Amino acid sequence: MNKTTANLTEGPLAKQIFLFSLPLMLSNLLQVLFNMSDIAVVGRFAGSIALGAVGSTTILVALFTGFLIGMGGGVNVLAARYFGAKKPQDLEETVHTSLLVCLAMGILILAGGIFLTRPLLELLNTKEVLIDGASLYLRIYFLGMPALAVYNFGNAVFSAIGDTKKPLYFLSTAGVLNILLNLFFVIVCRLDVAGVALASIISQYISAFLILAALFRKGDQVYGLRLSALRISNHKLGSVLALSIPAGFQYAIFQIANLFIQTGVNSFDATVVAGNSAAANADNLVYDVMAAFYTACSSFIGQNYGAGNTERVKKSYFISLAYSFGFGALLGLSLAALGRTFLALFTTETAVMDAGMYRLTIMGFSYAFSAFMDATIAASRGLGKSVAPTVIVIMGSCVFRVVWVYTVFAHFHTITSLYLLYIFSWSITAAAEILYFRKCYREFAALYHTL
Repeated sequence: MNKTTANLTEGPLAKQIFLFSLPLMLSNLLQVLFNMSDIAVVGRFAGSIALGAVGSTTILVALFTGFLIGMGGGVNVLAARYFGAKKPQDLEETVHTSLLVCLAMGILILAGGIFLTRPLLELLNTKEVLIDGASLYLRIYFLGMPALAVYNFGNAVFSAIGDTKKPLYFLSTAGVLNILLNLFFVIVCRLDVAGVALASIISQYISAFLILAALFRKGDQVYGLRLSALRISNHKLGSVLALSIPAGFQYAIFQIANLFIQTGVNSFDATVVAGNSAAANADNLVYDVMAAFYTACSSFIGQNYGAGNTERVKKSYFISLAYSFGFGALLGLSLAALGRTFLALFTTETAVMDAGMYRLTIMGFSYAFSAFMDATIAASRGLGKSVAPTVIVIMGSCVFRVVWVYTVFAHFHTITSLYLLYIFSWSITAAAEILYFRKCYREFAALYHTL
């Protein structure tokens, strides 16, 4: 076993999962802080119009980047499975095929995004005064999609073999560069919206280069990249697509549902809308910390699935679920108690802060329960099941939310009835996902005669 890899099929699980997840948590938190710095720089030095232009692209950026992150999750599962099963040929073919598939998807999103940018912004009813700046920002930002796809591929491979530190180093380097370039392009070059977008794509290509270089340096390892082996394997292409594409849609589908929720929020006065926007900054902070344990869940279950270790598969799920629930509860309750300090970063108006605190209070007691849904989805993906969990998510976290907005919320038309949508949709989706995972686990365990 190479010192940069980790055998996730033996050893104390609770300790291993926590240490495995820690660099992932730091990576996710850094990403949130770097994104906040983008908004802070453009808002402080380029004015409200530029800030509004960048802010109006948030859902579209999250939609496409979420898809690529999801694809990386599918790659992670396959690589972990073959690494745990000690099948070097399968792992090599999966890694090289996945790189080309992810790169192709990044290029496809780039091409489609550049041509569809303005129509998409018009579809979202972007204000006329903002649409030119938003369109420019998105067209430049889409140029970084191939790099983002490659970075998420590399991050997935390193996580699959138990090395979560390298991606953290690469992201930290690129993130610091992003902040410096933001300041340079916006303050010195006065490029405002274009400057923030340029800083983002340059840092994305730097992180992609670093992670690719690290994988090529590991060419003598089973998970490393070699130019001579860089081709699409017909035997692995189907598996890569079957896991990565549904996983990508699963991430993206939440943003589609959020469009309908935002429509509901926009039906209230400007104070409520502003308070919701300020409080919503907490969402990624909490979700991304919890997401570290979902990646751990998929990686540990993937390796142990490959090794045929049924007991560790089950324990990996419950331990990851417990950690994610615990951290979600800790962060959520902290925000509910200390939310005004957090909201002060985004607003100084008392009325807006009051509206934001109302959202933080309800969501603060709700965040942790999303773990039952997301950890179970990650566990099913670790067993190689991606299509059915995605269908369940679409029904529970998209269709259900849309129906709720047009029935329950339409009837009561209170902000409370809108915010309660989250915990109800998480609970219903989680129940279905748990039943599905239980069925899949029993089928897997039956193969090894342990039930």
